[in-house]
This record gives sequence, C-alpha cells and structure tokens, in this order.
Amino acid sequence: MPKNLRTTAAWRISIWTTLAFALGTAGAFSIVYFLVAQGLRERSDTWLSGEAEVLAQVSADTPSDHLYNRIVGEVAELATQEVPDERSARGERLNSVFFLASDPSNSEAPLWVGPGSKDAFVIAIRQANLVPGPPKSITVDGYRQTFRVVEKAQNGKTVYLGLSDHGARHVLHTLGRRLLMVWGGMFLLGFVISYWSARRTLHRVERITETVARIGTEGLEERLPEPVNSDEISRLAKTFNHMLDRLQSSVNQLRTVTGGIAHDLKSPVTLIRGTLESALCNEGNDKWRDSVGEAIEELDRLLQLLNTTLDLAEAEAGALHIERGPVDFSDVVRQLVDIYQPAMAEHHHDVTTDLEEHVVVDADVTLLNRVVSNLLENELTHLPAGCQVKIRLYSHQGSAVLVVEDNGPGFPSDIGSQVFKRFVKGKHSPGHGLGLAFVDAVAQAHGGGTRVSDRSGGGAVITLSLPVSVPQAA
Repeated sequence: MPKNLRTTAAWRISIWTTLAFALGTAGAFSIVYFLVAQGLRERSDTWLSGEAEVLAQVSADTPSDHLYNRIVGEVAELATQEVPDERSARGERLNSVFFLASDPSNSEAPLWVGPGSKDAFVIAIRQANLVPGPPKSITVDGYRQTFRVVEKAQNGKTVYLGLSDHGARHVLHTLGRRLLMVWGGMFLLGFVISYWSARRTLHRVERITETVARIGTEGLEERLPEPVNSDEISRLAKTFNHMLDRLQSSVNQLRTVTGGIAHDLKSPVTLIRGTLESALCNEGNDKWRDSVGEAIEELDRLLQLLNTTLDLAEAEAGALHIERGPVDFSDVVRQLVDIYQPAMAEHHHDVTTDLEEHVVVDADVTLLNRVVSNLLENELTHLPAGCQVKIRLYSHQGSAVLVVEDNGPGFPSDIGSQVFKRFVKGKHSPGHGLGLAFVDAVAQAHGGGTRVSDRSGGGAVITLSLPVSVPQAA
C-alpha cells in the first residue's frame, strides 16, 4: 500500500472506525456463540435427566430375574435412539450414548449398553464420585471428548446415562468458523465503506484547502462552493466565505483609508514645506519665527488627524482601549460647553443648554471628552454665523441621551445617511470627515449608538446615546 495513503486522515479515520466496528461485532458474535453453547448444554442435560428418570423407573419396576437384562437393555437401546442426532459432514454419527445399571441384589455383572468396553466408563464414574442430581462432565480414558453423565437411584437400583459432547463441540466449531468468516467479511466491508465515506467527505475539505491556497491579497473575490445541505463541511464553507467577505471589506476599507490619508496629508505637508522654505529665505528678519510657528501648528493638526484616524480604525476593529468608570455625563457636557462658549460667541452663535443633573454613564472619560468636543467642533466649523445651538441631556430607559440641535442649513441630502462614515463630508467642508465617524465608533464601542435627523424648520439634529451606569439604572 502506498505510503501517502497511510498518512491521509481518511486512512486513520477508516482504521479507527473499522476497529471500533470490529470490536463491537466481535463482542456480539461472542455473546451469540456462548448463548448457543449454553442452549446445546441445556438441551443435552434436559434429555439426559428425562431419559435417566424413565430408565430408572423401568429398572426399578422390572423383576430381578433372567429377563431383567433383556428387558432393561432393550428399553435402553430404544432410549439411545432418541438422542439428538448430530452428524458430521460425512454423515457419521457424532453422539455416543452409554447406559449402565447396577443392582446390589443381583450377583450378575452390571447391565451395559454403549460403545466399547464398560471398564473404562466404570472407572471414570467411580473416580468422578457421582451423586444423584444434575448431569456432570467426566473424562473417559481412550476418548477425546468428555461425557455428560447423570445418576438416578430408585428402589436400591442405580442407573447411569451418559452422552458425549462431541456433537455439541462439532456444532460450536462449525458455528465459530462461520462467525469468523462473517466477521472477517464485515471487517473488510466496513473498512471499504468507512474509507470511501471519509475520503469523500475529506475531499470537500481538500477543495477548501486548495481554494484557500489560491486566495491572495489580489484574489479575494474567489469563494468556496456552498452545498445545499447543512452539514459541518457546508457550514465551514459558508463561514469561510463570510470571513472572506469581511476580509475583502477590511482590505477595501484599508485601501480607502490609506488613499484618504494620503490625500489629506498631501496639502498640510506641502504647506509645512513651503512655510519652512519661506523661513529659510527670511534669515535677516524675524518673520522666520512666524513661519516656524505656522509650521508647528500645521504639524499639530497633522498629528491630530493621524491620531483620530488610528483611534477610529481601532474602534471600528473592536480594539480600542477603553478604561471604563462612572462618569458624570452632565458635568462633562457643561464644562466643554463653557470652554467652547467664547468661540461660539465669536461666531455669534446662541448656545442654550438643558442638562439633567447627575446623569452617570459607565465610560472612558477621555474618550467621552473627545466625543463631546467633536460634536461642538462640528457645530462651530460648519454653521454659518448667527445660528442657534441647543444642547439637551437626559436619561431615558437606561440610556443617557445627548441631543445637539441647530437651525443651520443641515447636512447635504447626498450625505445625510452617511455622515458617520469616515472621510464623508460636504464639498465645501474644511474638515477631514473624521469627527462624526469617531463619535459613532466610540459610541458603539461603549454599547451605545448615534443617529442624525433633520430638524423641523431647517437644521440638523445629532443624537448620541450611551448606557447609564448600574447605580443610575437601579
């Protein structure tokens, strides 16, 4: 047998399956064999006990005269003809029956009916120390098989009736050979069936392996065939296809992110380079300090862009590091509104707040500050001068709800449903399209959510919900 066949999983599965099947059938056949042997023994013992009882009755009722041996002997001859007829393949009679009757009141030799000389049987009976009762096995010198012998005593006369177990042994040997042949055939058939089944099943796994080996970063469109049935291999193929879908989506998202970052970094890097070149050209005056300061500011904005992009990627991947703790959401919103109030006033925005006291959430205080700052920065950046901004905070059904509402122009209709996606922004927006995407990612990482809607009468409404802490819920 080829070596590569013995190293396959189908070979190992079929071997262990066949061994388990072989052990089970061997146990079943052994039970059948012993049941048959017990049945043969019980049949022969029943026959011996019944016939010995009849012969003992005949021996007791027959007068001890010159006709005793003739009458009892003929009855014994008839009894031996009733023995279960077990014959060999050549038709030879296998069962040997003997009858021995002794009468202490009769001086003549014991009556003997059976094969060969009675001397060996008499010696074996005496050595066995038989007593009236159930049959017992004895070994007779000159005979390979044993004899089952029963003793019956009545009116002072004792009879012995014996039956060789040669026929029963012959039946058991024949049955054993046939069971062994059937067991061997079942073993081979079971191995072939199990190997074929395992090979057929594992062939589908091999197809999955070949497909996976062909898939690369540029060939993520290839998918595994999904059978109509719902066994384990089919579920594996479906799960793998779902994984490929997520992987392809992640790769496409990565390409979009890298392309967006490269596009957004091009302008500030060019500006920083031009500013520094201008500083080099103005060595004789103090304008180079202003140029370096502008370059540092651009670098800060560039660093903020990179940090926001990385944090957003971690949040969407479920790997954002969050240090949860009870945070008074009301204080966070109030402090940040106070910080942004001068900038809002500079743009002539009217900011009003309606904050419920002691709304406690289980969140990361640093991320929560950045989320609220992004919402306020979004209002400050995109609203025209002289707008009204209303900020509300309240608890509702186990959630802390923050609503930021304005009467500005609202979101463009083409991006209204995609405002929380990265790099999605209006045509004239000066931002990078990351602020609201970061807000949504952090909210989902905390088990909350966001939504945007149009305000009646014009404007936009952004709603942020976060789960309240356990004490607040209680």
